[in-house]
Amino acid sequence: MAAVLDDWHAAAAAADEQRYFKHFAPDAVFLGTDATERWTVEEFRRYAHPYFAMGKAWTFKPVGPPHCPSRATAPSPGSTRRSIRQTSGPPAARASSSGSKGAWKIAHYNLSVPIPNGLLKEFKERIEAQAKSASPR
Repeated sequence: MAAVLDDWHAAAAAADEQRYFKHFAPDAVFLGTDATERWTVEEFRRYAHPYFAMGKAWTFKPVGPPHCPSRATAPSPGSTRRSIRQTSGPPAARASSSGSKGAWKIAHYNLSVPIPNGLLKEFKERIEAQAKSASPR
């Protein structure tokens, strides 16, 4: 599965939209860093298309070789699915995904940006302030 994710990231870096999206299972879900970012494959494709069309998608570089601890892979209990955790950077970003055996398609991808504990209180306050200002009055 690591090879699938490596090719998926390489396709994004090369702005190869067709190759990038062929790695998703038809019913896959992509979760972005914002709490509102929960996309089906087609929704995510509509969002991402302008970036690919400009030839400027995004680049995430896995840390370590496919079998190192920062790219741990584990079977999902009672399933033919496996999950993989990757760390990319800089800046640090974490992703977890799951895929099915065989052709290994990405079924679930969750991109997150870890916040150092020393900054958490500040970011929590900023997120709360933004939520308050965005609330209907």
